[in-house]
Amino acid sequence: MSEIVLMSDPTVTAIPVAECGEPLVDVREDGRLLVDTRKQDPADAFAHLRAGVLRRLTEAQALLPRGLRLLFVEGYRPPALQRAYFEGYADRLRAVHTDWCADRIHSAASRYVSPPDIAPHSAGAAVDLTLVDADGRELDMGTRMNADPEESDGACYTHAPGIGAEARAHRDLLGSALTAAGLVNYPTEWCSQSSSCVQE
Repeated sequence: MSEIVLMSDPTVTAIPVAECGEPLVDVREDGRLLVDTRKQDPADAFAHLRAGVLRRLTEAQALLPRGLRLLFVEGYRPPALQRAYFEGYADRLRAVHTDWCADRIHSAASRYVSPPDIAPHSAGAAVDLTLVDADGRELDMGTRMNADPEESDGACYTHAPGIGAEARAHRDLLGSALTAAGLVNYPTEWCSQSSSCVQE
């Protein structure tokens, strides 16, 4: 695997975060994506994305072979929820790696959850998704959806070696459709895509 630049890297954190003015929209109202409720929150924030991200997702879906669909799992995360995800994972790492310094914990946690101050999910500019067949069954992607690096022994990384040929083909298909539509994969999670929020 080539070197991965994490969200906690100074070259990433130095990029200013600014509101782009693009509206948050409810992907369920569009009706073109299948929506899974496993990450549904009481306020239904999970089902929201910037309008341009939704447009890119529907473009990507149109590029998939007949009988395959994108399954939308989670988009917008309120900052408090993003912080809870990040801190919860960092706490798990601290419990296992008692000799690690705070900077190492922060960096390791960013392999799986973006730091709250720069998280694309908290801007509505990131989405977790997978592929399903015509009957709505999730395709084999090599790990469960949202598996972390410890649980999956690194198999959650998009280009992880050692996953089966079928899972590799499914990851490649998902990645190529989303990339063609203008989205970018976070390489430590095969299921996570984001977009710079550019006003169009």
